[in-house]
Amino acid sequence: MLVELSVMEQRYHAIMEVVSGAPVTEVARRYGVSRQAVHGWLGRYEREGLLGLADHSHRPAHQPRQLDAGIEAMVCQLRGAHPRWGPRRLLFELGKARVSPLPSRSTIYRVLVRHGLVAGRKRKRRRQDYKRWEREEPMQLWQMDVTASLFLASGRECKVITGVDDHSRFCVLAAVVARATASATSFRASAWRARSRFRLPAWPSSARCPAAAASRSPASVSRSASATPGRP
Repeated sequence: MLVELSVMEQRYHAIMEVVSGAPVTEVARRYGVSRQAVHGWLGRYEREGLLGLADHSHRPAHQPRQLDAGIEAMVCQLRGAHPRWGPRRLLFELGKARVSPLPSRSTIYRVLVRHGLVAGRKRKRRRQDYKRWEREEPMQLWQMDVTASLFLASGRECKVITGVDDHSRFCVLAAVVARATASATSFRASAWRARSRFRLPAWPSSARCPAAAASRSPASVSRSASATPGRP
């Protein structure tokens, strides 16, 4: 009848084989462990006897970065006295009390969660977990935006408008216009020139620049552009 041996018994048998003269390499191969593991069993058996062959915790005896128990108790005490204080306020109060070393805000939050003083919240998704939304092919959508203001020597304010293809990130439009509104002639002329240059089948909409979405009619743009020739 087969008898299943415990981990301690298997290690003890392996040690006895080595003590009896069996090569460590052969014993390690037969028990499915490394030679270093067998040597470790031998050292623990010599120091502690049979109890040394039991599984030991791999947790370090001392953690230099672990929060001091007194500081942790102080955090819990402050939170109990002021239930509305969060990690940010508790960190401020610990700094006023000249606590050293001062824990981080995330450490204070973990202390509150560990003691059930706040409900743990789900961590934000990592950047690589996000999928960037974009059009499948170039020239399907332009991202139009009014990026800045420029002032002429006369003090007149002008606007800088840009257009970037959503898929390729190619700059299709960069112009300075007098006004960046749907009714502005200079804006319509600049937008229509960009559209004509890249021969788009339809004017691309954009939520970032309402004026671009409003100027979709080629006829209205053409009329506006031809009404004031020579203007930028």
